Amino acid sequence: MPIEPGCMPFYFKVNLINTQLHLSSMKVIGLMSGTSVDGIDTALVDIQGQGNSLTATLIKGHTYAYPEALRQQILAVSGGAPLSMEQMAELDDAIALTFAQAALSLQTPADLIGSHGQTLFHRPPQGNSLGYSLQLGRGSLIAATTGIPTISNFRTADLALGGQGAPLVPPVDAALLTHKTHDRAVQNIGGIGNVTYLPADRQGRILGWDTGPGNMLIDLAVTRLTQGSQTYDDNGQWAASGQPDSQLVQTWLTHPFFTTPPPKSTGRELFSSAYLDRCQTEAQHLSPADFLATLTDFTALSIAQSYQQFLPKLPDQVLLCGGGSRNGYLRQRLQTHLPSSQLLTTDEVGLNGDFKEAIAFAVLAYWRRHDYPGNLPEVTGAKKLALLGEIHQAP
Repeated sequence: MPIEPGCMPFYFKVNLINTQLHLSSMKVIGLMSGTSVDGIDTALVDIQGQGNSLTATLIKGHTYAYPEALRQQILAVSGGAPLSMEQMAELDDAIALTFAQAALSLQTPADLIGSHGQTLFHRPPQGNSLGYSLQLGRGSLIAATTGIPTISNFRTADLALGGQGAPLVPPVDAALLTHKTHDRAVQNIGGIGNVTYLPADRQGRILGWDTGPGNMLIDLAVTRLTQGSQTYDDNGQWAASGQPDSQLVQTWLTHPFFTTPPPKSTGRELFSSAYLDRCQTEAQHLSPADFLATLTDFTALSIAQSYQQFLPKLPDQVLLCGGGSRNGYLRQRLQTHLPSSQLLTTDEVGLNGDFKEAIAFAVLAYWRRHDYPGNLPEVTGAKKLALLGEIHQAP
């Protein structure tokens, strides 16, 4: 992955255990499926270097489709459908085997797999209670099926230290996308949106949090409005034919999640089908196009407003990635709300936006393999640095 001129590796401002990591090179497969459950992003990455002084070159990547019956089961369970323990075990196995097939479909040798798994449930810390996050697709079965050592369960160590367990991508963003002269916000717009703030030349704190809904509510609405014949608004064309109801957007933004300061994380448990029910009830006066325009503007303004509330200054550049970066109308609305920031995609600065999250989990696995901490406590709220992920050796 060629890095744009001006980018530089990021070094954590902490004192680590005196362990010297030797320069290394590995081919690592990153596996990631987000809250949209639209497939398993699969990336083979050549990683070289040590700690945060590394390069990550995407060799090949593709999105491996879930069998439709399995996808529908995941969505149902994520939406609250009950499962017996036996059914949960069967679902865990089915997801693991699908992730293994996704890795094998690359048909290229690899030294290591980093698998995020499929999130079924995420609960941030509440008061004195630790957070909890459940990702299915057990790494031991992936390792046994592929014959490749696999690292999984990346969130649990951070959660055990009082952290949110999310977002986990900011330290990878810092290593690969920090710029010498530009303050940057790296904005992923998947099912849920999350941001990493990278001050120029490492002069300041890295920040990061979940910004709220990304594509999730828009995709749910399109699926409902078309009775399942469409599952997303291609390039935002349908929404672009309508007009957003700005008063309704402001009403939705009064939800406590948006005013809660970081560290914070969220998921389908909050921005769910039931949440969309309430939005749809309040938008009964709108046409379908206007409703989609309003949901899209809601997503855009939730991102922009979080920058205005929680960043020390607005970024010079916003680097978009994830499916939402391909939504032209969403980009247009985000630019409207962030007129002083230059909007780019991570592709334009040398990092493939479609597979960025999968690349990140390849890097996190590489770090774990070399006993290098993978979390960023100032982002997640954890008490200290931690090694992220459980290692499963191939039999």
